[in-house]
Amino acid sequence: MLVLGVDPGSNVTGYGLVEKKNNKLSCVGYGIVRPPAKSPFSHRIYHIFKELSEIMGRFEPEQMAVEDLFYAKNAKSSLKLGHARGAIFVAAVQNKVRIFEYTPLEIKKSVVGYGRATKEQVRTMVKMILKLDTEPALDTTDALAAAICHLHWHRFENALNNQSGRKNRT
Repeated sequence: MLVLGVDPGSNVTGYGLVEKKNNKLSCVGYGIVRPPAKSPFSHRIYHIFKELSEIMGRFEPEQMAVEDLFYAKNAKSSLKLGHARGAIFVAAVQNKVRIFEYTPLEIKKSVVGYGRATKEQVRTMVKMILKLDTEPALDTTDALAAAICHLHWHRFENALNNQSGRKNRT
């Protein structure tokens, strides 16, 4: 299964593609979407939509794991982040990619084992788990961590569903 992880932001959106084959995780690709800083906000949101839609079209992930909203320092930042998430969600729906959301705490706990881990600790563990030779940007390792978290949850939920007959979370 190929999962697209996304760390949303209106200035920088990180993405990472993680594939699980034969119980092994591997990194298919990662990067950042950085809209032109001087462009109007609406154009930056459209840029995020267009770039992620293109990535989804090229790689055809089955599912997407997105970092859920957290409480930003101010309302304006929260609203801008919400707009970026909306663009990401529309791109996913357009490309028929199922969306799953995880809190930063869930992602960090799944990857590092500690919900209050630093971004640097997350990057170190992502590099180890995926056996990366390079040191990706923090936004990309957060996105890769979201994909890893989803693949861990997906495996766990499938096991539970097989035992109890319950349906997957959507």
